[in-house]
Amino acid sequence: MTDMRRSSTMNSFVNMASIGEFDPLTATIPATKVEITVSCRNLLDRDTFSKSDPICILYTQTIGNREWREFARTESIDNTLNPDFVRKFILDYFFEERQNLRFDLYDLDSKSENLSKHKDFLGQAYCTLGEVVGSLGSRMERPLMGIPGKNCGTIIVTAEELSNCRESVLLQFCGNKLDKKDFFGKSDPFLVFYRSNVDGTFTICHKTEVVKNTLDPVWQAFKIPVRVLCNGDYDREIKIEVYDWDRDGGHDYIGEFSTSYRELSTGQSQFYIFEVVNPRKKKKKKKYKNSGTVTLLSCLIDTEVTFLDYIKGGTQINFTVAIDFTASNGNPSQPTSLHYLSPYHQNAYAMALRAVGEIIQDYDSDKMFPALGFGAKLPPDGRVSHEFALNGNPDNPYCSGIEGVMEAYYTSLKSVRLYGPTYFSPVINNVARYASLVRDGSEYYILLIISDGVISDMAQTKESIVNASCLPMSIIIVGVGPAEFDEMIELDGDEVRISSRGRFAERDIVQFVPFRDYIDPRGNHILSMARLAKDVLAEIPEQFLHYMRTRGIKPQHHPPPSQSQSYSFLPLSSSASKPPSIPMQTQI
Repeated sequence: MTDMRRSSTMNSFVNMASIGEFDPLTATIPATKVEITVSCRNLLDRDTFSKSDPICILYTQTIGNREWREFARTESIDNTLNPDFVRKFILDYFFEERQNLRFDLYDLDSKSENLSKHKDFLGQAYCTLGEVVGSLGSRMERPLMGIPGKNCGTIIVTAEELSNCRESVLLQFCGNKLDKKDFFGKSDPFLVFYRSNVDGTFTICHKTEVVKNTLDPVWQAFKIPVRVLCNGDYDREIKIEVYDWDRDGGHDYIGEFSTSYRELSTGQSQFYIFEVVNPRKKKKKKKYKNSGTVTLLSCLIDTEVTFLDYIKGGTQINFTVAIDFTASNGNPSQPTSLHYLSPYHQNAYAMALRAVGEIIQDYDSDKMFPALGFGAKLPPDGRVSHEFALNGNPDNPYCSGIEGVMEAYYTSLKSVRLYGPTYFSPVINNVARYASLVRDGSEYYILLIISDGVISDMAQTKESIVNASCLPMSIIIVGVGPAEFDEMIELDGDEVRISSRGRFAERDIVQFVPFRDYIDPRGNHILSMARLAKDVLAEIPEQFLHYMRTRGIKPQHHPPPSQSQSYSFLPLSSSASKPPSIPMQTQI
């Protein structure tokens, strides 16, 4: 944004476009920050007359070309094989992205920052940030690797969300004796909030409603995250400008004042009055005092619980995939088919499945996922099924990790016959049946449906979604191929809340995206998959939090004592730690 400290004339002119265009409902909120702490146990001893002097280097990976880049280093600790590093790694956390991390350990032999001068490599470990925060208590232990034939010890990585990113503040302001700007009336005042940036510019972060025809407005209280207001820096300048609203968008500048979050927070115990100053008037008129005042009526600070609080408290994300095997996808043996298994690259179904699954699997402790298909004729008798197990076992449709799901998908393509029609409601109802059994916040279900076109049971699907909207459940629909996806778009409740038989969905639980919008024109499939995963998963944390908040479910402060017991969709009948299996229905 243009530097707002220039002349007031330029100031008013520049800000008009940004004020008119700013929409607080769609403004991007900075990512949550997490603090990574690293410890190691039983490192290799590389020094002859003492123990190793370890240092840890964190590398992060770029999405496009998978290049590893150094992010930061811990301090080195002298003479120990069990270091607890004090220096933290602060990372932006995105649920919807796969954030790959690499930790390299070295025995520090010199003061040089050049790692080639430190010949004593102690080992390394790979993981994702999602694996760390998704581990029990957000604490992950992993063996160090990288030296053949050597036991390199263990690395312990702990994640903690930074508290200053979690505060929200409820603010209310009123104005008094503001300048009159309208010829036939008074003024229609509103406030615009900006946070300062390091380079001296300002970024708009909130706009109040307009209060019509008054010089003494009382604006509604509004809630804003502290990270939006000042990026967690309590002393960072916050500029508040006062305008008189005009229908044509040429809002008249009344004046401005500056404050900080630290100063605003004193409003918890007292009123705070700010003088509204127009720099241009002040420069021209010697007796000019101000253009009115704005009073902070109330300031209530709240620390909100976040998605990570629930994950850290032990909430499990249960992931189920359902793949469209209808004949409209084309014969899998032909290159024109959406299910074609090329020896050179993955088809759209496989890419969508891997892109989303690789991220979701980090939040499930046992990594066992039900994988379903619909719309195919099954061997040996050719019965049509709209919810069959990809691994061929209706009593145990679990696959081990995303690789197991991929293998089951490829195997199914060779054994079933693509048929139809395209029914969504059976798989939605099946997942919803299990989500309805767990309403204490300990589990949340995500269903990924990948399909190529027209839905044959639209009315039933709408009813299923409306029914599921009150359950701990979200639905992701990825459309593949060149077809029109009007019906799938209708299921996504971003614009119009979905309804069935006069009942509206309690909340938006469906996210639809067409895969073709994410295909990289240069053929970079890794980038295509990353873009897809980012968009389809972006709404999940908020859908999750909406469910928990509306039901008053708080995250557990202490995770369950054991990680061995995890419940997933369509449980294994042979596992004593899981409820008995409910066989799937095969429809003809």
